[in-house]
Amino acid sequence: MTDPRPTVTRFAPSPTGYIHVGNLRTALMNYLIARKTGGTFILRLDDTDRERSKQEYADAIMADLDWLGLHWDRVERQSARMDRYAQAADQLRAAGRFYECFESAVELDLKRKKLLNMGRPPVYDRAALALDAAARDRLRAEGRAGYWRFLLDQRRIDWTDGILGPISIDAASVSDPVLIRADGQVLYTFASSVDDIDMGVTHIVRGADHVTNTATQIQIMQALGGTPPAFAHHSLLTGPKGEELSKRLGTLSLRDLRARGVVPMALLSLMARLGSSKPVELAGSLDDLAAGFDLDSFGAAPTKFDEADLFPLTRAHLQGLPLAAVADRIAALGVPADLADRFWTVMRGNITVLDDLAPWWALLRDGADPVVAPEDAEFVAQALTLLPPRPWTQASWGDWTNAVKAATGRKGKGLFLPLRRVLTGRDAGPEMADLMPLLPAPRGV
Repeated sequence: MTDPRPTVTRFAPSPTGYIHVGNLRTALMNYLIARKTGGTFILRLDDTDRERSKQEYADAIMADLDWLGLHWDRVERQSARMDRYAQAADQLRAAGRFYECFESAVELDLKRKKLLNMGRPPVYDRAALALDAAARDRLRAEGRAGYWRFLLDQRRIDWTDGILGPISIDAASVSDPVLIRADGQVLYTFASSVDDIDMGVTHIVRGADHVTNTATQIQIMQALGGTPPAFAHHSLLTGPKGEELSKRLGTLSLRDLRARGVVPMALLSLMARLGSSKPVELAGSLDDLAAGFDLDSFGAAPTKFDEADLFPLTRAHLQGLPLAAVADRIAALGVPADLADRFWTVMRGNITVLDDLAPWWALLRDGADPVVAPEDAEFVAQALTLLPPRPWTQASWGDWTNAVKAATGRKGKGLFLPLRRVLTGRDAGPEMADLMPLLPAPRGV
């Protein structure tokens, strides 16, 4: 994807809902291309659908990108560019590339079904081109509202895709796209083409479901006198077993993943490598991700996404954080300032998300209800008579277990697990030598 112009990329979500992992993949790839080359990354809100576009969703999109550190160089709104789209529509009309149609949705559906029954592709027959001015006036008088299609040049449309390689699409096999609806709404295919020209976009990465759109948009851009950008189409995401993921994307919104404790660098590290030949590794920064980003490493096959993969990466990221990075969160739990560093040092290896800190602090603050298996009752009772007096130190656990071992003959798991359970009520956790000095006496002991 080479272009002599300064690199300009864009992410163009519709503010009709919250962005999800599929949207993020597109945003991140475009962001990393701009970041790697010192280019410009535009956030462009595709908000021409006035009924469905909401400011709350636009705000949420920007909040999600900001949380991830995907900072844009400027924001554009398509709703503010309606006059420009009208000018471009007039330009296409003057060039004979825009024509008005009047078929209803029912009539178009019947045409499609007839062609399919004949074994032919359901391509629009261009019947509206035969309408003269009188016929169009008559249809309007009948109450029909016209909508506008772009007249494709029925030749092959070729480009070298940054991921898929050489692409060639016969425009004769594609319906002339509707660019302006009967209610006046400017559709994505048109608005995006105009914007990409006007904003000097040089590189576009988006999902493989846009390949046919790309073919038609290349012709629209050329008809408007513009230079099409370099295109790349990434694979679509599936579930971990290859199942269709699109129906679940609503439950994989970035705001939901954030609420579940996923950290930005875990999400970015996974999405920057998913579907590529490079292994997924926890990155230290967006600069690291940009330096290692390479479109050539991505393939065309559907890409399996498993949200469970985000949590080991989150865990690894959290374990490497200094106290300063989590001090506010620890203070909010009520951990005294003089205990915060020790608390974090002991606990960070035993959490997956930061919410996991709360039950550990509850244990240190309130103590545990001892858990004693019936077969261990006599052993535990004897062990508690040997429990060192508080305050406990780093050596207390070793002193206690050695004394209990000498008195009972128990060793290994049979020795350590019942003693951990009686002090913590848990089967696992931090090293007991580190944890025991922080523990209050167990309840009832």
